[in-house]
Amino acid sequence: RAAFEDEGALAVVLLINSPGGSPVQAGIINDEIKRLKALHNKPVYAVVEESAASAAYYIAVSADKIFVDKASIVGSIGVLMDGFGFTGLMDKLGVERRLMTAGENKGFLDPFSPQTETQRVFAQAMLDQIHQQFIAVVKEGRGERLKETPETFSGLFWSGQQAVEIGLADQLGSLDFVAREVVKAEEIIDYTRRDNVAERLVKRFGVAMGAGVMSALKAGAAPH
Repeated sequence: RAAFEDEGALAVVLLINSPGGSPVQAGIINDEIKRLKALHNKPVYAVVEESAASAAYYIAVSADKIFVDKASIVGSIGVLMDGFGFTGLMDKLGVERRLMTAGENKGFLDPFSPQTETQRVFAQAMLDQIHQQFIAVVKEGRGERLKETPETFSGLFWSGQQAVEIGLADQLGSLDFVAREVVKAEEIIDYTRRDNVAERLVKRFGVAMGAGVMSALKAGAAPH
């Protein structure tokens, strides 16, 4: 928001280096970038360093153009839910699992309980729906530049050079290249929000400090 609201900023660059994360958080960021882009009428460019995969690519497609290094990792348009199943091992060890739930499906992600076919189908349907949401966002963001194949939305990922060839990215380029050749900016300003020393200390020791302060206040309070 600070970058968009700065009247001197000619464009906003999203510097991305991430293998992914939550589709919910990616969707929130994607929506907010598109809102700010329309509100302030400023171009947005995504610059990928090592990777923009999965949820990170979800964010990247909100940009007007995506620039990558030839060796960047790009794509992985898919959704996963992982876990473990230990029921066979427990049987071999003679361990009995005692799980009590209210609701017949409440424990279906429990790694020590067997997964039923109904539960598997339910989970797969949910993943498929989120995957379609991801696909829709990519298609909207890339438009006709996307050269769709049966593998595009399969969860595969590609090098930056391949990503340009198949339309997942626009061209090769670094942050300096985009600033110099595309935006024609004389200066790059980093708007990344960073905590100061005091804020980092509060976050790291907040609970202990808060408890200590409360204890001191109670100890020093005058009797009523």
